[in-house]
Amino acid sequence: MPFKLLAETMDRLELVSARTQMIALLANLFKSTPPEIIDKVVYLVSGVLWPDWKGMPELGVSEKLLIKVISLACNVSESQVEQLVKNTGDLGKAAETLKGKAQVKVSLFTFTQGVSRELTVSSVYNTLVKIAQAQGEGSRDLKIRLAAGLLRDASPKEAKFIVRFIEGKLRAGIGDATIMDALAVVYGGGSAARPVIERAYNLRSDLGEVAKILAIEGLESLKRIKPEVGIPIRPMLAERHNDPKEILAKAGGIALIEYKYDGERAQIHKKGNKIVIYSRRLENITHQYPDVAEMALSNINADEVIVEGEIVAYDKDTGELLPFQELMHRKRKHDIHIVVKDYPVKVFLFDLLYLNGEDYTVKPIIERRTALEKIVRETEDFMVAKYIKTSDPEELEKFFMQAISEGCEGVMVKAIHKDSIYQAGARGWLWIKFKRDYRSEMIDTVDLVVVGAFYGKGRRGGKFGTLLMAAYNPEKDMFETVCKVGSGFKDEDLDKLQDLLKPYIRSKKHPRVDAEMEADVWVDPILVAEIIGAELTLSPIHTCAKGVLKPDAGISIRFPRFIRWRPDKRPEDATTSQELVEMYQRQLKKVAKAPVEGEA
Repeated sequence: MPFKLLAETMDRLELVSARTQMIALLANLFKSTPPEIIDKVVYLVSGVLWPDWKGMPELGVSEKLLIKVISLACNVSESQVEQLVKNTGDLGKAAETLKGKAQVKVSLFTFTQGVSRELTVSSVYNTLVKIAQAQGEGSRDLKIRLAAGLLRDASPKEAKFIVRFIEGKLRAGIGDATIMDALAVVYGGGSAARPVIERAYNLRSDLGEVAKILAIEGLESLKRIKPEVGIPIRPMLAERHNDPKEILAKAGGIALIEYKYDGERAQIHKKGNKIVIYSRRLENITHQYPDVAEMALSNINADEVIVEGEIVAYDKDTGELLPFQELMHRKRKHDIHIVVKDYPVKVFLFDLLYLNGEDYTVKPIIERRTALEKIVRETEDFMVAKYIKTSDPEELEKFFMQAISEGCEGVMVKAIHKDSIYQAGARGWLWIKFKRDYRSEMIDTVDLVVVGAFYGKGRRGGKFGTLLMAAYNPEKDMFETVCKVGSGFKDEDLDKLQDLLKPYIRSKKHPRVDAEMEADVWVDPILVAEIIGAELTLSPIHTCAKGVLKPDAGISIRFPRFIRWRPDKRPEDATTSQELVEMYQRQLKKVAKAPVEGEA
């Protein structure tokens, strides 16, 4: 398959904003793709070489190295490339411009400007893999030669896409949901196939592999996919509510109520004597928790199993549970044995997804919990999450207060009816978060995504002082602005903000960002932060749920304040626009029920 077909599609995708147009363009690309390489095409349009959870090496080509690559491939000086990048703010555009010039010169490596052979999807993908896998002594020069060789043979449009891919800054903004919609159109006969594709993706966490199975074997093969030890399952998500009576009603009257621990969500895979631990973002975090791996090996009585739980730090002197931030010490790559000793953890398991060949995600939660309890040998540091079953709102409230007093965030309320399966990757009323922050009128914190930044004034002059935050709209696969946040940051947070945002800064608004205000700097929607505020309000300048509650008004947060970064969350795991709508409506009910000033 000629690589130019993919590059031309990416070029068109950059110019469209309507999701329906994106789906149509991708569908046309997939129709032209041989089934045996559909996985490579899906990876490339997603901006990856393989799923992150596989732990494979990254491309490892810096901006400085890319400038050298473009210089060699286009037979121009590095200063010329740097000047062009400075003018355009875009390495990919610089490569496209230089490739478009008709100069033909021989460089030090005898690379020429002219196109010597037609690139194919497979040749480009395989070369990019070689670049990523080049490690050790001499790897830098090898990466340069391989990348320059690609650009030498590329057309201007192909060069732009290749450079942006290597740089990690594709401008098309294609989400997984959009790709799945296009696959459903081409290989599934329409939108009816979308849930089957999504479930397969949620169980395999590899959209390229799912696409290949679908293209070669068909939809029925996807229906037979089940969990596999060593392949992370996308985590089930929860709705949120703050009224015990309404929560129980939504859960079906009676529910399982369990502590919601303030730790790191972990999916533990065990096969024989091997343990692998994945984070909620599906990253392999086994090296951070060798003690947890040892606990799982000793205390889970099963040969092949996938369980889910929360890893929580605790004070080794008092035994009290500590907040999530304490686990950040576990991120270090060296001397982990020292950190394990200084920052011990407990594990609280709450679900069973797979056991000795049997898929438990399709079973009701009570069956999953019963089987989980049978295979776990509980110890002081490794146990099943504390829970009760109740239909009484007062008992729920009492258990909630007990959880708070023991250092938890609140409770999770889980439906226990026959349809209470594990909905991997989905958010629904089978699981409901019940947690409060008593320090603010706003009942709960929210997780929002950074989509832009503004330069500060005075003491913050010359550096970023305020961030533009957005909620996720899964229906539109878009990030909709909610507020600007500039308070809550410590001085060290602000000092690090420039470096934190630098890899994600872009010249114009990301295609998946819906914003009406202009940020000083636009940012790829990658970073998630926990935010609290005084109250939710309606705003004519923010796009979150715009028009849902009132024409020409969206939801915003009054007096927002930064709490902490949430590196454990993907942008698609952020608080949704619909959740904010429901929080706003509940806030109105609370205000309406409040006694008038002067009344008893």
